Amino acid sequence: MKAGKNLSVLIGAAFLMATSAIGPGFLTQTTVFTQSLGASFGFVILTSVIIDIGVQLNIWRVIAVSEKRAQDIANALLPGLGGLISLLIVLGGLAFNIGNIAGAGLGLNALLGIPVSTGAMLSAAMAIAIFLIKEAGKAMDKFAQLMGAVMVIAIIYIAGSSKPPVQEALFRTFAPDQIDLMTILTLVGGTVGGYITFSGGHRLLDAGIKGKSALKAVSQSAVMGISVASLVRIFLFLASLGVIAQGQQINAENPTGSVFQLAAGDLGYRLFGLVMFSAAITSVIGSAYTSVSFIKSFHQKIKDNERSLIIGFILISTLIFIWVGKPVSLLIMAGVVNGFILPVTLATILFAAYKTRIIGDYKHPLWLTCFGTAVVIIMTYMSASVLFDML
Repeated sequence: MKAGKNLSVLIGAAFLMATSAIGPGFLTQTTVFTQSLGASFGFVILTSVIIDIGVQLNIWRVIAVSEKRAQDIANALLPGLGGLISLLIVLGGLAFNIGNIAGAGLGLNALLGIPVSTGAMLSAAMAIAIFLIKEAGKAMDKFAQLMGAVMVIAIIYIAGSSKPPVQEALFRTFAPDQIDLMTILTLVGGTVGGYITFSGGHRLLDAGIKGKSALKAVSQSAVMGISVASLVRIFLFLASLGVIAQGQQINAENPTGSVFQLAAGDLGYRLFGLVMFSAAITSVIGSAYTSVSFIKSFHQKIKDNERSLIIGFILISTLIFIWVGKPVSLLIMAGVVNGFILPVTLATILFAAYKTRIIGDYKHPLWLTCFGTAVVIIMTYMSASVLFDML
């Protein structure tokens, strides 16, 4: 693979992961949690970023060096485990995608004034069109990069318009006055939980970037993905904090749209529509692509009909949304569900990293193993604590 094409795929994989994470749930969670925690939400973001990087590096490196998708790694470790993980990933991806489709419709409603259901169907058609293109992988990479850039620029503008208390945010990031485990679990689950953390790794594998020689580039792509998602999270947090610090009331029915409108008026609300649509449509694509990648190695017919299955996944998500609608709670809970999945998938990858029949003579860095193990323990504890509180 030529160096230029190689770089394009690495950036594309990073943006696919980042834009898969930055969906309607991501935007809603960030705004809602800034409301409840104020400047202390900065600590939650910092904690989640550290956890996210450790998770990404462990998973992407093992996928690259084993030259196997996550479900095949799991099956090689314990027969049947890959099927269980695939089921969890696909169900979690479907839950997210219903919200993604809804968010795309909401975005076009705010941007163009068309009905949400109509916007959702138009967005689904656009996502499907990406996979009808002959070089769908390349089109997906470029689309993710373009939409990612749109989101970053718009959110930076809104953050500047809201005039946030940056010094207080910085102080509370390292000295929070409250810590909420549920919030950390939800953020980590919504950024690297479920299908999201595998989206970029599987994309690189499909593009032929694999093996020990590619590890440096794979690691850089993984960190780039988290950096892009974190940049959006930070500026959206600052935008929300600026609105809250001015004593303005955020509309609970549409928290993120309310922040944009309060920060920059009618233009702000139009920008919210653009950001929501960009976030949602890229997440629709990332969720459908990655969810199907978890089952395509189980049978040749599935692999041969990958595009049709991806399109079917998008259509089913759209029909469910049209039928049941989109409560904000679904977007929050989808992050929690994927937070529960993360310890299982990460623990599987860590065990596999020490099986020579899977990774050959590759030596996984000890610091990554220790970091990953700590994340598994912490996320398991958080998941158990949250589940106990919910029962």
